[in-house]
Amino acid sequence: MPHDQAFWLPFTANRSFWKSPRVITAARGHYYTTDDGRQLLDGFSGLWTSGLGHCHPKIVAAVQEQVATLDYAMGFQVTNDKAIALAREVAALAPAGMGKVFFTNSGSESVETALKIALAWHRARGEGQRTRLIGRERGYHGVNFGGISVGGIAPNRKAFSANLVPGVDHIRHTYSAGDMAFTRGQPTWGAHLADDLERLVMLHDASNIAALIVEPVAGSTGILVPPLGYLQRLREICDKHGILLIFDEVITAFGRVGAPFASTRFGVTPDIITTAKGLTNGVVPMGAVIVRDGIFDALMQGPEHMVELFHGYTYSGHPLAAAAGLATLAVYREEDSFARARATEPVFAEEIHSLRGEPHVIDVRNFGLMGGVELAPREGAVGARGFDVFLKCFEAGVVIRNGGDVVQFSPFLDSTADELGRIVDTVRQALRSLA
Repeated sequence: MPHDQAFWLPFTANRSFWKSPRVITAARGHYYTTDDGRQLLDGFSGLWTSGLGHCHPKIVAAVQEQVATLDYAMGFQVTNDKAIALAREVAALAPAGMGKVFFTNSGSESVETALKIALAWHRARGEGQRTRLIGRERGYHGVNFGGISVGGIAPNRKAFSANLVPGVDHIRHTYSAGDMAFTRGQPTWGAHLADDLERLVMLHDASNIAALIVEPVAGSTGILVPPLGYLQRLREICDKHGILLIFDEVITAFGRVGAPFASTRFGVTPDIITTAKGLTNGVVPMGAVIVRDGIFDALMQGPEHMVELFHGYTYSGHPLAAAAGLATLAVYREEDSFARARATEPVFAEEIHSLRGEPHVIDVRNFGLMGGVELAPREGAVGARGFDVFLKCFEAGVVIRNGGDVVQFSPFLDSTADELGRIVDTVRQALRSLA
């Protein structure tokens, strides 16, 4: 590649990209503007991030005011007013008893933080031998070493397998095409899959297991919706064996499933919740780890002048990000965004399930405003068909995402029926043109 193409894009086929770059220069509401002046309907609301729409005026104004007032303040032994206020707001939204918030800068950092808090908690209460971490096959928990270790997506792990965190195991994933294909919402089959955690308890002994981390709805792997009763069963098994339950809600929090958190929607309260993305509407990078009060309390030991948890980031609770977060949460309230998303869910479900029977479609899955349309892979070219659909849609003025051969949707929380129809019809035409 020429040296002027200095940018190494993340999770991107770089050689392919630079042959025909796709460059966004502006955004407003539900639309992007490209460098050649085209308007694109964003069918993925950023990257699961921007549910309120791009450049929301109230969030923009809050960030502009903040950057001119306090750009940065030291975050160790000192903090800023916006971080304190945002933590209070996040805790108020969280399930009862989860009143402590630790700020990070991304979902990946939120996962690392949650895993470290889990290990520290067991150690603080005299069970330091509980070091084993349990993830789930097909799980996605970011790209730091802890996250890819508990994660279960093979390409994310393959090149780094010799250096993954030791003492990690995985329960089986929840997807069965024969039992779940074309399910709307939660499958009725599969609650028993949670019992796979008991298998690992038998193998490792509960006294060695610190935590289980799962996505309530697995996103990046292709929208795997939990079977009815599955999450409840995981909670019961964790309680039985003294294992902390971590919900990775980086995607599902802040309205994506029509509620503040998926834990709220499913009625299952974990011990720790990881978030990012929708916390600031994607405007400024930020994540948050929400922790059960008792976990925090157990760590508050030793001399008061000593640091209780040796962990944190230079930008934890950054004032600009916190200002964006405060404005975002205010807009969610003012626009009743979570209820609007819940009301839009059946319209969205009808639209994406209308793709059943289109060329190469072998499954359609949905929950909240999350949807996946799985395509039969081309022989010897897994992921190529999905990527071609992404490209066709982009050319036709709609942005969706492909994760391999799963075409994925993450519409805005206030999407209109016409917008949803246009997004799905664009995918339909792409599929037909590639048949």
